[in-house]
Amino acid sequence: MSVDSGTVFAYLAGIILLFFLGRFFALPVRVAGKLLFNSLIGGLVILAINFIGNFINFNIALNFITALIIGVLGIPGFILIMVLKNIFNV
Repeated sequence: MSVDSGTVFAYLAGIILLFFLGRFFALPVRVAGKLLFNSLIGGLVILAINFIGNFINFNIALNFITALIIGVLGIPGFILIMVLKNIFNV
């Protein structure tokens, strides 16, 4: 029972292809996971801001977009939301 060199090459090429496809598809999943995590953190920050801002009649709408902006941009995102809120008087 001998193994043909073409079969060995095909298996090796398949394993290498699977490795590169796995790395290719892992990056978007990792980026999406990081965006989701940052959105959750941004949502928690908005909840804290709304809790503290309740005493001075200030609140920020809690939705996915505002949570994503604050989660990804951080303090500049919070300032952006505040400026937009004041410009549009919402």
